[in-house]
Amino acid sequence: MRIELEKRANPSTLFSILSPFLALVLTVIAGGIMFALIGKDPVSALYSFFVEPLLDVWSLHEIAIKAAPLILIGAGLSICYRSNNWNVGAEGQFIAGAIAGSIVPVVFHDWHSPLVLPLMLIFGMIGGALYAAVPAFLKAHMNTNEILTSLMLVYIAQLFLDWLVRGPWRSPDAYNFPVTRDFAPEAILPELVSSGRANLGFLLAIVAAVALWIMMRYTLKGFEITVLGQSERAGRFAGFSSKRMIWFSLLLSGALAGLAGISEVSGVIGKLQPIISPGYGFTAIIVAFLGRLSPLGVIAAGLFLALTYVGGEAVQLTLSVSDKVTRVFQGLLLFFVLSCDTLIQYKIRLVFSRLTRSSEGGAQ
Repeated sequence: MRIELEKRANPSTLFSILSPFLALVLTVIAGGIMFALIGKDPVSALYSFFVEPLLDVWSLHEIAIKAAPLILIGAGLSICYRSNNWNVGAEGQFIAGAIAGSIVPVVFHDWHSPLVLPLMLIFGMIGGALYAAVPAFLKAHMNTNEILTSLMLVYIAQLFLDWLVRGPWRSPDAYNFPVTRDFAPEAILPELVSSGRANLGFLLAIVAAVALWIMMRYTLKGFEITVLGQSERAGRFAGFSSKRMIWFSLLLSGALAGLAGISEVSGVIGKLQPIISPGYGFTAIIVAFLGRLSPLGVIAAGLFLALTYVGGEAVQLTLSVSDKVTRVFQGLLLFFVLSCDTLIQYKIRLVFSRLTRSSEGGAQ
């Protein structure tokens, strides 16, 4: 006996629309069970996790800060995945963009000009795109699996960043701590409002997501992405090039991840250090799927996943639970999103082999 998935002839349109919300409900239920198993009051824990951060101005700013990189990266990944190219190395491109964008304030720290910040953002995008060009080249010209290559490059980027801040870029004023010089005021992203830390990076993320939605909805390039993602053969008949799409989608997602990286370093941290991300590049994969691979959906999904980061920090303080609770919630959410989508599109079928049937007949 084996289990097979059989495609449904007429998948439910209603359930397809409600799938993300169903996944959220199942995640909350599973999270409540998890809190009960570790001896915490589920209602109080879920309130601290999902509701309490929404009632405080400081927490709302923190949500905006954490949502900015998730939306930027998730919007790029949504385009990449819709074109059937599977970039899972956005975390590495995030770091590469942060490093490339930091060249100006770290290497040329004596240069003070209004051009510093724009150049940092441009360099960040270029750095992320160039790092994504490696798996793009390997897939387009050597048919190498981009999932493996992009993922392995994450660890190279992390180690290279660690080497930089402990070696040539370490600040002489940091008492041997592995950090670079503090960025000059010209290299810091300005705050959106004076009541908190939310910065221009959040606005950049919203603008980028809306621009990508317009591209997908109203331009020939959006149509090309959709056609090639659904059927490469049909795309070739329409005159579209799958190789050019590999380059376009990976470079676009890499550039946005790089922009997220330098925005995080410039707007939140103010310098380079060994760890600049809690895993935004990987969490953005959940954001892309929860947002139904739509740039506008990614905005809502990014805000929700940012809430899980802030809520996770809140329950650590109020309930003294592990910081891994946030990861568990994010993992549960991805599991339920993919499970709901799969069961809406497919039905489970039990298949009995001939050997099993014949042995049952002989036994009779």
